[in-house]
Amino acid sequence: MKKELISIVSIIILAGAILLGLGEIQGVSAQEFQLESPIEHENFGSLIGAITGFLRNIALIIAPIFIIIGAFYFVAAAGDPAKIKTGQKIILYTIIGFLIIFLAEALVNLLTEDIIKVKEIAG
Repeated sequence: MKKELISIVSIIILAGAILLGLGEIQGVSAQEFQLESPIEHENFGSLIGAITGFLRNIALIIAPIFIIIGAFYFVAAAGDPAKIKTGQKIILYTIIGFLIIFLAEALVNLLTEDIIKVKEIAG
């Protein structure tokens, strides 16, 4: 794991050095070579909100699939208590994970609104 991490960091550093070197060959100095931020969000709260929104959208797709898989285990168990238990666990954990994602998004929205209100009062 440590060797892989060192290899990845080395490749990133090498790629950056090559890009800067190519820029200087083409007449662009390192000071003129600037990368724009790919993050479109103005503050940390909106970035976290976007991440939780993305996770919610993924959960809306994946959760029904896992509930169907759990129901399939439950129905196809043919009286096997282990398969029935597995189906129940899949459905239960899917619902719990789904609720955690929605509660996280609600918490982020609540905290963001409170921080905005505090800034308005203070400033």
